[in-house]
Amino acid sequence: MHGLVIKNTGSWYTVRTDEGLTVDCKVKGNFRLKGIRTTNPVAIGDGVEIVQGPDGHALITSIDKRKNYIIRKATNLSKQSHILAANIDQCMLIVTINYPETSTTFIDRFLANAEAYSIPAVLVFNKTDLITDEIERAKLEEYTSLYQSLGYECLHTSTLTGEGMDALLTLLRGKVSLLSGNSGVGKSTIINTLFPNLNLKTSEISDAYNTGKHTTTFSEMYPIDDDGYIIDTPGIKGFGTFDMQREEIGHYFREIFNISSNCRFGNCTHTHEPGCAVLEAVEEGRIAISRFNSYLSMLDDQDEDRYRPPVK
Repeated sequence: MHGLVIKNTGSWYTVRTDEGLTVDCKVKGNFRLKGIRTTNPVAIGDGVEIVQGPDGHALITSIDKRKNYIIRKATNLSKQSHILAANIDQCMLIVTINYPETSTTFIDRFLANAEAYSIPAVLVFNKTDLITDEIERAKLEEYTSLYQSLGYECLHTSTLTGEGMDALLTLLRGKVSLLSGNSGVGKSTIINTLFPNLNLKTSEISDAYNTGKHTTTFSEMYPIDDDGYIIDTPGIKGFGTFDMQREEIGHYFREIFNISSNCRFGNCTHTHEPGCAVLEAVEEGRIAISRFNSYLSMLDDQDEDRYRPPVK
């Protein structure tokens, strides 16, 4: 029997079969994906084959070939990864200027991973109704201008005022979309506003730390129309990169990749080499300092919380 994985609770997978049945499954004991060290060999969005036993329990026995997936370093097992979702058409990264603040390092790491697996990414700057301070407004415009200049679509949204919600809904229709971001940025509230029938749980921001609380415990996939799905994921604190070679990382920063063709050396790491066009562009302001720091933080990314000192 064939189906689609729509929920992962850690030990159980919920599969919606092609016949419209919903079946809770486990992974066959010796089943592992070749070549991928991951904490979840089966991911949300996977097409799978399942076999139902006489006791009523079902087992996932094989996975369809994936067209793509987005992956991050596992939080507890540094040598393994965690696949957020597979077979997706686009990623919607929900970010906030404040309440809570999303760092540019997190944004850039997410975008680099999306680039690595050829997944279009959209930045959704949420909670714009809370941006009343001139400094915060300037930061919003600065971030928007930066990422738009790199070719990323940016939306400004507010579930309170309705800003940008129609535009976001249009982008979601007919596609399989992953919604991700830090805890508390409003992913579940956005989904509830656009699709109130889903009635996802939400919670308040922590006043003490201005950070979000986890409300989505497990990843889940929801149908939104005949062809479209949204994948809601638990909030992410960090985005550790996985299985990237040092020499490849610059390829996933669009501006670094474009300018690097002018470097004197083909294997330039853009850290110290003479004749480095990227370092020259940083000095001249043609590459944003924040983006370059994000690149440096990924070069020796053995631990997702260990970053190089930022360039001043």
